[in-house]
Amino acid sequence: MKKEINIEKPTEEFARKYIERFSDNSNGKIRHYPFQEKAVVKIRHIFPKNIDITEILLKVGILNSFYSTNIFKPFAVAEHIRDLDIDEKLEKGDLSIINDIAENKISGKNKRFYSFATKYCSMHNPEKYPIYDSYIGWILNLYKKQFKFSNFKIDELRDYGMFKKVLQEFKTFFGLEKLTFKELDQFLWMYAKEIKPNNYKESSI
Repeated sequence: MKKEINIEKPTEEFARKYIERFSDNSNGKIRHYPFQEKAVVKIRHIFPKNIDITEILLKVGILNSFYSTNIFKPFAVAEHIRDLDIDEKLEKGDLSIINDIAENKISGKNKRFYSFATKYCSMHNPEKYPIYDSYIGWILNLYKKQFKFSNFKIDELRDYGMFKKVLQEFKTFFGLEKLTFKELDQFLWMYAKEIKPNNYKESSI
């Protein structure tokens, strides 16, 4: 029988505790998360466009290395992104490019790199593109079960429009409107990591 996990209702104060913990090195243990975030931001500023294959490949490689997105043929994915001509849509926050980036054909087989696509778009426009990964999907589903803040099936979070809608419902229901999507991501990810420490497996969906 699975042990029930009692999850705490998130106030803004509670959430900000975990947001601060994301980059807190005061206990003498250096957290790599904030340095990875800074590296991603720096690369975005150096290479903001998605036209040159070398620049795209660098961004794909960094995200794949930092966030374990299971991109086993990064050059093929970089070519795919270049061919999509996404820069104008990225700037506008067009949600359709998540699926465009996610859907790939690798060695003749269809692959869907959904988590990677959300991270790639968030890298360029973090306030329009919140990140999906398996931790965040898991904890949102747990909050739904215990607080009934929304009505969705966990598989529906693989639809990016639904995922973003659920995050907005979460912010509204719990009074977290002051949090940016990036801050919400850090809170949910850190809290999930704490209460589900031994079951993490990054999703490449």
